[in-house]
Amino acid sequence: MKANQSRYDTGMYGGSFNPLHNGHLDCIIRAANLCRELYIVLSTGTNRDEIDPRVRYRWLYVLTKHIGNVKIITLTDEARTKADYTREYWLADAEKVKKQIGKKIDVVFCGSDYGKDSFWNVCYPESELYIFPRNEISSTELRRNPYRRWDWLPNAVKPYYVKRVLLTGGESTGKSTLTINLANRFNTNFVDEAGRELSEKSGTDRLMLSEDFTEILLQHKLNEIKAAEHSNRVLFIDTDALVTQFFMGFLEDPQIEKNKSLSDAIDALNRFDLILFLEPDVDFVQDGDRSEIIRDDREKYSNQLKELLRSHGRDFVSVSGSYQERYLKAVELVCELLGIETP
Repeated sequence: MKANQSRYDTGMYGGSFNPLHNGHLDCIIRAANLCRELYIVLSTGTNRDEIDPRVRYRWLYVLTKHIGNVKIITLTDEARTKADYTREYWLADAEKVKKQIGKKIDVVFCGSDYGKDSFWNVCYPESELYIFPRNEISSTELRRNPYRRWDWLPNAVKPYYVKRVLLTGGESTGKSTLTINLANRFNTNFVDEAGRELSEKSGTDRLMLSEDFTEILLQHKLNEIKAAEHSNRVLFIDTDALVTQFFMGFLEDPQIEKNKSLSDAIDALNRFDLILFLEPDVDFVQDGDRSEIIRDDREKYSNQLKELLRSHGRDFVSVSGSYQERYLKAVELVCELLGIETP
């Protein structure tokens, strides 16, 4: 941006950005185009139920770092609700902002939803008020259900809201196929079972090395983190650290205690919004190196997995029946999770 093209030297645009949406982003871009220097004021409340300020700061940073003339500052208050943020806070907080900026603020940008007696008008009388027409986008509506207004969210914000659905259960219960089918149905990503390939470095999972389990645990978690960055509302995950922990015992990992500590740590980091446990009531299909021991007593090992989930405080929904019934039930549960209608 050339300095002689700027209409204002110093501008300011503030908000709670809870969450940041495309309406905010459009205003920021337009305001930055009009200023030599634009300050974004991120307002946060220590006593309000808001998205972590560090998360909102990162959204603003990621979406503006390329512009070059945008700086982000923070403003914190103790009001319990936005309605409680009254004039007793206004003037004191405005002075904090002016002190942080440290120079004359030529223009304050805001949306047309603010009236003449708004915070901006009262607290910055020496600055020009530049009002952007309000569009249909509303943070309040997004907070009610971001999944119905998904396109209102910038791509940098979407990962925060991605729901994680875990599919788990014993061998040959249709986890992998259902995971992919659900990802295709909801036009999103899935995380494949990392152990499928890594467990066969010796040609068979019965001769796995301890470091194979370590790699499976770490790789699966990394795959999940990356997939969530580009998912559409929901991410489907085939198995987790606890399934790997089960197989560490079943396949007699020589360093099981070390890997168990790692799997417990990863499980503590994991956040699943829905866990679908697939029951062993479909035909067992021998696909590669599946265990005949598990095949011969599927209910026993399925129950062991359930107990492992329960011992780690994991609630789950059992899904049984034919492949058709499983698919339809899973779609219904995911739609309920997202707060959207089931077709």
